[in-house]
Amino acid sequence: MRLLPRVVALACLTGVLAATAACGGGGGSSTTSASSGTGGSSVPNIDAAAFTADFSQMKQLTDLAKQGKGMIGVLLPDTTTSARYVTYDAPYLKQAFEAAGLSADQFKIDNAQGSASTMQQQAEADITAGASVLLIDPLDAGSGAAIEANAESKGLKVIDYDRLVSGGPEDRYYVSFDNVKVGELIGQGEVDCIDAWKVSKPNILIMDGDPTDNNAKLFAQGYNGVLKPHFDDGSYVKVGEPAGTWTPSKAATTFEQQYTAHPNINAVVTPNDDNANAVISVLQKNKIPANTFPTTGQDASPSGLQNILKGYQCGTVYKPIYLEAQASAALALYLRAGVTPPSSLVNSTTKDSTLGKDIKSVYTTPIWVTTENMADTVVKDGAIKVADLCTGALASKCAAAGIS
Repeated sequence: MRLLPRVVALACLTGVLAATAACGGGGGSSTTSASSGTGGSSVPNIDAAAFTADFSQMKQLTDLAKQGKGMIGVLLPDTTTSARYVTYDAPYLKQAFEAAGLSADQFKIDNAQGSASTMQQQAEADITAGASVLLIDPLDAGSGAAIEANAESKGLKVIDYDRLVSGGPEDRYYVSFDNVKVGELIGQGEVDCIDAWKVSKPNILIMDGDPTDNNAKLFAQGYNGVLKPHFDDGSYVKVGEPAGTWTPSKAATTFEQQYTAHPNINAVVTPNDDNANAVISVLQKNKIPANTFPTTGQDASPSGLQNILKGYQCGTVYKPIYLEAQASAALALYLRAGVTPPSSLVNSTTKDSTLGKDIKSVYTTPIWVTTENMADTVVKDGAIKVADLCTGALASKCAAAGIS
């Protein structure tokens, strides 16, 4: 999934970094002597928790950018599983590179449009064009690992962007949100909403993301962990957990089939806003009233935020992608310059279960957005414009939520 959009203020990165599950030491960035592939020159000591919406921290990396050689290639997966890649990731990565002083010919951002073979071709083109670093958000672990192995064999450094490439090279890096925390927020959001909407005898359908996506597994680990005590004590009933997907049309079909077979379902865990929107379309077709049937989400997408205001979605996980983009761009600049990135940036590790190895990681902590804090998070951060959010009948809903 991928979960969307999202974009800002979290307290620790994914927030992209503003306060991660394993935040690095506090403080901003300073200049210290970090190890360098060329001999220990003084380089900026960027902190994962220091990135801000104005991209000012990236300006501390301009000298590092001048030291580096080769192009930075970015490979994004698609435009269908989440609107984030076009709306947020690509423009924020571009802004981060430019803020650090890279010219247009020193980085390249491509989208594979859902085709693993296209991503492979884009990677080959980047390598041919002289790339020294690749950031990869793969369509699946197998194709991603193959691309990374080929890149490393030709001397490039590789970074897993947003989702882990299970089975990739041992010495790669990973930049993402704390994805178990994302799932925990979804699970707790469901619990809180069941209580707030006074859902009696909750019969919950759990809908997962694509099982081939490592992030989807981590999300599920998080929300299932929160919900398990309620299932165990009998206060909630788990109706089922069908095969997952990130394709909204498939999610709609799955939900409709489950709802027909189990009309007692009165709450659903949905792992991102696009899947939630698919479920909500079925609920509305069946004339289910607002504020009665909890769904959850992730990405702080326009549709997700509007569904929250309408009372059809409990909340959404907000992941400030401008922070994730800056963290990824900063990491790429260190690697491009042959400099070991500081522990204040690379602040955690992630287990690659395929390799049985810990992968050096940059983590950030997401935030749960509801009508209560929407004005102070996604709106304040500029993740969505009020004019785009508060259209038509939603103007009064926005006013009630303090959004203006």
